[in-house]
Amino acid sequence: MNQTRPKLWTKDFIIVSTINFLITVIFYLLIVIIGKYAVDQFQASTSQAGLVTGIFIIGSLIGRLFTGRFIESLGRKKTLYIGLIFFILTTLLYLLNMNISVLLITRLLHGIAAGMVGTATGTIAAQIIPATRKAEGIGYFSMSAALSTAIGPFIGLYMTQHADFQSIFLFSVALGVISFITSIFVYVPALEGKAQAAENKGFKISHFIEPKALPIAIVTLVIAFCYSSVLSYINFYAIEIDLVSTASFFFLVYSIAVLLSRPFTGRLMDVKGANYVMYPAFIILAVGMVILSAVNTSITLLIAGALIGLGFGNIQSSTQAVAVKLTPPHRMGLATSTFFIFLDAGLGFGPYLLGFIIPITGYSKLYVILGVVALVSSILYYFLYGKKEHAAKAEINISNVA
Repeated sequence: MNQTRPKLWTKDFIIVSTINFLITVIFYLLIVIIGKYAVDQFQASTSQAGLVTGIFIIGSLIGRLFTGRFIESLGRKKTLYIGLIFFILTTLLYLLNMNISVLLITRLLHGIAAGMVGTATGTIAAQIIPATRKAEGIGYFSMSAALSTAIGPFIGLYMTQHADFQSIFLFSVALGVISFITSIFVYVPALEGKAQAAENKGFKISHFIEPKALPIAIVTLVIAFCYSSVLSYINFYAIEIDLVSTASFFFLVYSIAVLLSRPFTGRLMDVKGANYVMYPAFIILAVGMVILSAVNTSITLLIAGALIGLGFGNIQSSTQAVAVKLTPPHRMGLATSTFFIFLDAGLGFGPYLLGFIIPITGYSKLYVILGVVALVSSILYYFLYGKKEHAAKAEINISNVA
């Protein structure tokens, strides 16, 4: 039985996943130290430090938007090369250490480069994963990003205690160079089927956003908005409840939960469909958020981390798999770009919007509210995709045969 299953862990899949991991490690490494860098080096205000942190996401959105538009005409591997070179050059700009304005421009350009690389790696991975193992493969691929959410902040915080900022930036450059060298060995097969030339004439929203991926991307946006409260404010909350030392392990437990669950949930989705993963994941995420709101011991904080990892981590990979599966191969780049645009928007703009709510609710009540939002999102998912899954699967099967 296993001999007939198409191979997932090919050389190319491992390389693309590794590049995705290294680039995302750099993102999370810098995001935890760049605000402090802005304050220490340029006496930036709190709002300026927040802008320095968040403008990267805006750049990433821009990068994904335009990369999704041109990746097929430019070529997937060539796009990866260009994105990685741009990424390395913009990482080098951190070493200039001139003023806050230069830092803001650097962060914006660095975000654009990261968006280009992320769209390219996601598109290539989706292409080389066998059709019958699509959800499982995307689950493993997105796990590389999930791991970086723990490893990146850990490296960043560790290096701030044992090295200067210049050393941190040079380390980031080194990871970028390793990614580029590794990318040389990736083989990206040529696409079969119709070209996009006819579709690319004129200006249409569909040139930048994949309509078939839009419904599931909206669900991703709402869930990412909920999770952004954890990503951005868990340290502040930990200070408030006096569990700072335990909070450093929160994302480690989160990643372990994702690691342990992905092999099963990805395969379950390929065999049974997204609904069998998504509905339990909504519930688990909601429970995790509610437990987080009532944390008073180290063990409950880590339990909340595990549940949030099981919930959000599997929703993220499942929605990405749905976005890709619903889309024709020649528009896979747009589908990947659309998914990540909405994911980044939720993660990037969420903390800013929630910043207006926290003074009113406090962290504890906020997590309860967002737990409810996560649960209610299952209804949104039902109407946007869940109730149509059988029809969607039939359409996918027909297109695969064709």
